[in-house]
Amino acid sequence: MDCYYHSKDLGKFGEMGKGNPALWDKFMSYYSAVFADGALTEREKALIALGVAQAVQCPYCIDAYTQACLEKGSNIEEMTEAVHVACAIRGGASLVHGVQMRNVAEKLSM
Repeated sequence: MDCYYHSKDLGKFGEMGKGNPALWDKFMSYYSAVFADGALTEREKALIALGVAQAVQCPYCIDAYTQACLEKGSNIEEMTEAVHVACAIRGGASLVHGVQMRNVAEKLSM
């Protein structure tokens, strides 16, 4: 069965630089700086990235940051907890936007 997502395409990510190498280089410079050790370790940043990948539902990022987390010493329990944090934030964000719905419904019901 054919599908949109092909895990081998993650290896082609660098090809995105072909259309505009200058912008690609700027992105990669920024990206490298973001994921370097700083106030947070590379391991902590990989866990955050894994949670964000789950929240934005990017299968390429999920693959990449699952691997990065394992390479940087995270275990399945930590990674699972990061996924649950992302789930809680995404669910809470959906619920809090219910306030907007209630405000509009109350206004229209006047």
